[in-house]
Amino acid sequence: MAFAARRIDDDDSLHEECGVFGIWNVPDASKVTALALHSLQHRGQEATGIVSYDNGKFRSHRALGLVGDAYSDPRIMAGLPGRNAVGHNRYATTGETILRNVQPLYADFEFGGFAVAHNGNLTNAHVLHKQLVRRGCLFQSTTDSEVFVHLIAISLYSTVEDRLIDALKQAIGAYSLVALSNNALFGVRDPMGVRTLILGRIPGHEAGGWVLASETCALDIVGAEFVRDIGPGEIVVIDNNGVRSIKPFKAERERFCVFEYIYFARPDSVMDGVGVYNARKAIGAELAREAAVPADVVVPVPDSGVPAAMGYAVQSGIPFELGIIRNHYVGRTFIEPTDHIRNLGVKLKHSANRPVLEGKRVILVDDSIVRGTTSRKIVEMVRAAGAKEVHMRISSPPTTHSCFYGIDTPEKEQLMAHRLSVEQMAREIGVDSLAFISIDGLYRALGKPGRDAAAPHYCDACFSGDYPIALPDQGIDTDRQLSLLAVN
Repeated sequence: MAFAARRIDDDDSLHEECGVFGIWNVPDASKVTALALHSLQHRGQEATGIVSYDNGKFRSHRALGLVGDAYSDPRIMAGLPGRNAVGHNRYATTGETILRNVQPLYADFEFGGFAVAHNGNLTNAHVLHKQLVRRGCLFQSTTDSEVFVHLIAISLYSTVEDRLIDALKQAIGAYSLVALSNNALFGVRDPMGVRTLILGRIPGHEAGGWVLASETCALDIVGAEFVRDIGPGEIVVIDNNGVRSIKPFKAERERFCVFEYIYFARPDSVMDGVGVYNARKAIGAELAREAAVPADVVVPVPDSGVPAAMGYAVQSGIPFELGIIRNHYVGRTFIEPTDHIRNLGVKLKHSANRPVLEGKRVILVDDSIVRGTTSRKIVEMVRAAGAKEVHMRISSPPTTHSCFYGIDTPEKEQLMAHRLSVEQMAREIGVDSLAFISIDGLYRALGKPGRDAAAPHYCDACFSGDYPIALPDQGIDTDRQLSLLAVN
């Protein structure tokens, strides 16, 4: 998040904000961190950074762009020595993509250096920012992550651990973070566990080898073993004596972000004990039970729609086919984005496989519909390839509300499902039929009896409008936060 208007671009999809990684007492820690960040690239493609610690000195490298480009020069890795490091991949939900916003953020305090990498959003960042500026704090970036740095700076506690707890108790939001001081690596997860963080260990390292990461896929690439999820509201402190757990917050009902299962996490990750790939197949199967339609082929919108389409095909008995081929070697449109080029842009990423589609009744399976512009273009492409009928099935409930917890969504009025009924959406997109999985069906696919029966187990605010964490920056609960700041 940043202290600016929500950003708008041509990309009609949802994005996770960031990926984080931390490592303690491992040789060439920055190189291991770079590998881990590569596996977390899907969580943020706009910028990346690493801060390492060696012999009393912190060193950092931050860059715009992808991980593979940022650390390709051997001199960069040579300039990041040490056995301890933290890293970050950034996708900015708001604000400019500029180097001063790239994390990890670093500051020198009286107790030593401190680097922090943050995933998620603080929902009282504006309130805190105003109060901190009045107290004389000078912000160097436009990210809410810097709020943590200033709260630690003004804390009256003596130890870094107590200062961090003091800062966290003033923050409201959905977040996970890793932080590195001279003597310890910290991992933190918000009290409701909306954002994800896991603990692992690389075998063979005495008094070390500990890693923290946003997803288990980062463990695989560095040869680490999964130890456990960091619990909601838990702070882990890792030093040469091992791992300590602190739980300074009042216990809250867990509300893990359900969209991790639908779209954000890599399919080979495990979230809260559930394999993401299998979860997506189960969601697709439930969708087939709820919204069957006669057809000849089930076609995923790649890549995120693939596992759900497989589950749909198995449950329905309709053949699964790759009727759309994705070009993996294109990023943002590299030609000036005139209206004509915008209309062609979807063809840079997706191409119709005419022999599979021609003359067929096609079920397209995708993970979500946001503004609807990409869905419309894909349907037009499939029809142009000769499809006789096009039916769209979505492996999430309708996205009717904006997310304020770390997912880049448009304003509510720009969400197609907020403005239109399902029938109106079908006409707008140009499909013969359109159906979404129900919210109860989503819960059932994830092994819960239903949303209300689960009471609810997940954060599903983008579908339900049920925001479990207060939104002071949206004018909700602001007075309580101002009172809290006045006390501290």
